[in-house]
Amino acid sequence: MKKVSLAAIALLGAFAFQACNDNGSTDPIKSANETNEVKHDSADHMGSASTVTTPVSEADSKFTVEAASGGMMEVQLGALAQQKASGQRVKDFGAMMVRDHTKVNDELKSLAGMKSITLPPSPGGDHLDHIRDISKKTGKDFDKNYMKMMVKDHKDDIDAFEEASKDVNDADIKAFATKTLPALRMHLDSAKAINDAIK
Repeated sequence: MKKVSLAAIALLGAFAFQACNDNGSTDPIKSANETNEVKHDSADHMGSASTVTTPVSEADSKFTVEAASGGMMEVQLGALAQQKASGQRVKDFGAMMVRDHTKVNDELKSLAGMKSITLPPSPGGDHLDHIRDISKKTGKDFDKNYMKMMVKDHKDDIDAFEEASKDVNDADIKAFATKTLPALRMHLDSAKAINDAIK
């Protein structure tokens, strides 16, 4: 009888744990950051005796996680723009986002793999909110909202990547940020021009 009770309690605990994980409240960015913090903490505790590569700083991994989420958002929104936009310039901009950010995302995945940084499997936080908001729009309303968001998003990206190009500790991540900046600036210029033209 006691064995059945313990088994039942364990089973209920497993269901409760699974229910907590299935409610969709876990943000992919937060989960990736928490995983990276655990890696960092365990490397700190193992000290110099560890043969495992010491992970990058928490600040460096957080930049990488945020950049990955933002890049995935750019690709998803770019694909939406190709389907839903009414203007050809907006469709073409979306195609450029898919092409350019897929390339950058692939570089970032490779870099994260070398640095043992866990990246989110999908966009999270504000990035996910942007995808949800923009996906509800259609036609000219889509064009206006998408391009306005692309201007703001690329300004924010440039600020984050400029900061990373100066402040990041890891040389490879710093180089990635510096290398990506010209493309982000070009995207911003294009987004501004299109946004101004469709007002």
